[in-house]
Amino acid sequence: MRSMTLAFGAGLLSLAAVPAAAQSMNADVYHARAAALMKKGPLALMHRGEIRALMEEGKKAGEKSREQRLALAKAGGKPRFCPPEGKQAMDAREFMARLGAIPKAERQRIDMTEALTRIMAAKYPCKA
Repeated sequence: MRSMTLAFGAGLLSLAAVPAAAQSMNADVYHARAAALMKKGPLALMHRGEIRALMEEGKKAGEKSREQRLALAKAGGKPRFCPPEGKQAMDAREFMARLGAIPKAERQRIDMTEALTRIMAAKYPCKA
């Protein structure tokens, strides 16, 4: 289980630069797919394609959220989250707990970029 968590978590929220392609997965679909994988424990490693798809979706959402934050700050607006300098990451358990804390009705209406922005705003609020 630990190796799956590490493999899944390592790339799940990497905010490294990747092309920000259009997203099609909403947050509730992502949550359901990731939860199903995590329930498999070590057997999840047999589903590398699904792991890869979720990791890519997480990376795209992270980059798009980051780009939106930087553009807003550059335009003189107040960003929704203010992470510390450097690369931010959280393990799969923390990420899933934070994603699961978003009410299901809201998760069904938002995409992963908005979900990740909300997660980051809760984790890294901007100082007033």
